[in-house]
Amino acid sequence: MTAVVTTPPTQTFIAPRTGSVTPPPSRRGEPVWELSRFYPKQGEWTEADYFALPDTRFVELKDGCLEFKSMPRRIHQLFARFMFLALHNFVEAKKLGEVHFTGLNVRLEAGHIRVPDICYLSPAKLGDPREVQDLADLMVEVVSPGYEDRQRDLVEKRADYARTGVAEYWIVDPETETITVLTLPAGANEYSEHGVFRAGETATSVLLVGFNVDVTACFAAGKNGAQ
Repeated sequence: MTAVVTTPPTQTFIAPRTGSVTPPPSRRGEPVWELSRFYPKQGEWTEADYFALPDTRFVELKDGCLEFKSMPRRIHQLFARFMFLALHNFVEAKKLGEVHFTGLNVRLEAGHIRVPDICYLSPAKLGDPREVQDLADLMVEVVSPGYEDRQRDLVEKRADYARTGVAEYWIVDPETETITVLTLPAGANEYSEHGVFRAGETATSVLLVGFNVDVTACFAAGKNGAQ
């Protein structure tokens, strides 16, 4: 009988990065450690490396390091959707620019990319839609549970957004059922607290005069949808 020799299909391989250390073979049920050789080390990521990733919706870049946001639960998206629709409808009616939902990369400065839950862009901020968005006028973050997510939204992003000139930052916190509105005084690099709004109150904007959100309705949107 004549032996049949099967030639394996041609495969394309990505060369490991120079100086990479060969990790131990991964085992079933473990992360695929070998893939780490094809990516930069934490602290060495550039914007080019970041944007070469297949999906950056839940990954942010700061100081050469990737930061991984928690995958949002449906209740998180319900809160975010409520805020998006409220802000979008207000801005659209008055033709004040654009409002974008989760997934837009916003460059705060070179090598510093955030992916806010919602952001508002005034006409002055609108650039080439094919390019990365530089800064925004107003950011909204719905805080996810967990220490790292809370630290990022309540502390780190508060400092980052203020330092880079984001005029207003809204923090929607389901844990405390509060909406905090932070504003940036002219010439300052730290936010002032416009208000911490609770159930029965109406959160208001300084930047967008006339824009307000019923706090009770916002959190009810998540609770009712989760039933």
